[in-house]
Amino acid sequence: MKRRLALHALAGSAALAAAPLVVRAADAKPFKIGFILPMTGQSASTGKQIEAAVKLWMAQNGTTVAGRKIELILKDDAGTADTTRRIAQEMVVNDKVDVLAGFGLTPLAFATAPIATQSKTPMVVTAAATSAITEQSPYIVRTSFTLPQVSVSIAEWAGKHGIKSVVTFVADYGPGIDAEKFFKSQFLLNGGKVIGEIRSPLRSPDFAPFLQKVADQKPDAVFVFLPSGQGAAFMKQFAERGLDKSGIKLIATGDVTDDDQLNDMGDVALGIVNSHHYSAAHPSAANKKFVAAFEAANKFRPNFMAVAGYDGMRVIYAALAATKGAGGGDALLAAMKGQVFESPRGPVLIDAQTRDIVQDVYIRKVERVPAMGNQLYNVEFDVQKQVKDPAKTK
Repeated sequence: MKRRLALHALAGSAALAAAPLVVRAADAKPFKIGFILPMTGQSASTGKQIEAAVKLWMAQNGTTVAGRKIELILKDDAGTADTTRRIAQEMVVNDKVDVLAGFGLTPLAFATAPIATQSKTPMVVTAAATSAITEQSPYIVRTSFTLPQVSVSIAEWAGKHGIKSVVTFVADYGPGIDAEKFFKSQFLLNGGKVIGEIRSPLRSPDFAPFLQKVADQKPDAVFVFLPSGQGAAFMKQFAERGLDKSGIKLIATGDVTDDDQLNDMGDVALGIVNSHHYSAAHPSAANKKFVAAFEAANKFRPNFMAVAGYDGMRVIYAALAATKGAGGGDALLAAMKGQVFESPRGPVLIDAQTRDIVQDVYIRKVERVPAMGNQLYNVEFDVQKQVKDPAKTK
């Protein structure tokens, strides 16, 4: 893997360096990337993070690749599938974008998939995490993660660390169903018991009545998945119900302890063990450089959505360079498949068969870190290397 990373990094650097010599920018049409993101509404933090990361990538790597001027078109869908579909159609037909990207929630990606297929437009998913997304169109490539990847990882950890009974608590939509299914399957395989299953509504949830059910069932732990942006409200109600002092452990996917909201949660978050593919505290040199540049540009911390947006731009730039600026839906897609590179999150691969991301998944604990301003961070203490989407490995 390290050898492949080195070879691809050299090839990618050479391609990007040489590409502007291939086609004169004055003779080439702009290369248009259409980002559709929830900039307002319940998932606005997702849009904010990805937009910031995309602009950082362009500031660091320029706005010309292989003689093509990069034109970024960003539109707000407010997290509504009908709006996403309309914007995607307009981008393809009117703006004639070369690539569609973004998609903050699974229903938004699902709504766009037929448009990508019909127009043969590569669609880079930088947020939505239901396993089945890449199966909705042969033109979809994902740079975020899947819920099965991180849910299986925390289930394995729980089964090995004295947790015998669990209540699952997930948002009632595609990623939540994935998280519940794959956590439960792995936890049962390791000899644990799932004594309750709770699903909360995706829109404007009130967690209090569900948390009372958790308290009544008295499990060893509650496993939680909620989409980015809901973690702070959940933790507030978790504390108000006294569950933080009840002896019931909280284990989660990293969406719950999102870097974008972690400091707002306060001490109630301390000690939560969770699994995810990215933490702003990831100790690699590449991530330290990324975090420093991101915080300098934006005055807030990058989260897992930001790194997926940043890597999404890398994948698009490298694909355009590989086609020597020619672009074209099928050629770009072929150049995206099989990419290997060192991300701020660690080594990643875009699987050529599934077009999904293969990456390390880290087990982390929320800690206050004196060396990093005494702020709360997800501190990694274990890792599962090169995790494929479990839903696609059978």
